[in-house]
Amino acid sequence: MTMKPLPYDGDRPAIFAGIARRSGARLLHEVREALPPTIFFFVGFNLIVLTTNLLVAQYLIAVGNLMLATLGALLVGKSVLVANKIPLVKLYDRAPLIQPILFKTCFYWVVVAFVRLLERLVHFVADGNAPADFFSYLATTFSWRHFVAVSLWLFVLFLVYVTASEFSQLFGRGEVRRLLFTRRPSDLQLNRRQRGRELMGLSRLADAHSADEFRDPTSVAHRELVEILGRLARQGTGTGTARGLPEGA
Repeated sequence: MTMKPLPYDGDRPAIFAGIARRSGARLLHEVREALPPTIFFFVGFNLIVLTTNLLVAQYLIAVGNLMLATLGALLVGKSVLVANKIPLVKLYDRAPLIQPILFKTCFYWVVVAFVRLLERLVHFVADGNAPADFFSYLATTFSWRHFVAVSLWLFVLFLVYVTASEFSQLFGRGEVRRLLFTRRPSDLQLNRRQRGRELMGLSRLADAHSADEFRDPTSVAHRELVEILGRLARQGTGTGTARGLPEGA
């Protein structure tokens, strides 16, 4: 019996390269999403460990170390990445800012609490125990005081992180960093506040009217939209002039 050689597929290397490129881009995107909460909680956890160890240093004991804080930050960063994939987390994105802040804080907090218990279950089973005995372990041996103490700190840190994240999304990518670390003249700061008010007005206008109303040149919604965009364009021209740029730049 003779074997026929398989035909050579010249597109196969290109297909593999495309798959590798998409996989790499997806992995890089997930790393970028997980990096901010990981760094934030790494700093937060280490501050908690440092201050707690300073308080109990006179008793010659330590309650944590850098490795535990790093592992905790990685755990929280991965939990936030998983939680962001759940559509429920965006439930209040169009509500007043306090609602998504509180909702996402509680949502992340519950997800991380569940992941911490799941991690404890994995260690419990890895030590040779039966999974059915885990609930009795939680009721008798598990340190709930430590769990609650860490959970309270997690809630506070999540509240700070989500608040900063929501304001960063509200102002735009990198805008908060420029507001904090770039010196601006007072008139430019005024323009920024005015632009923020105009953008909020634009958001309310979009919520109150349909796309067909905006397309109608005779409608009130269309005229208000043109007026807001005109004011934003003039402010943008003023900002370019304040930076020393020509008005046409």
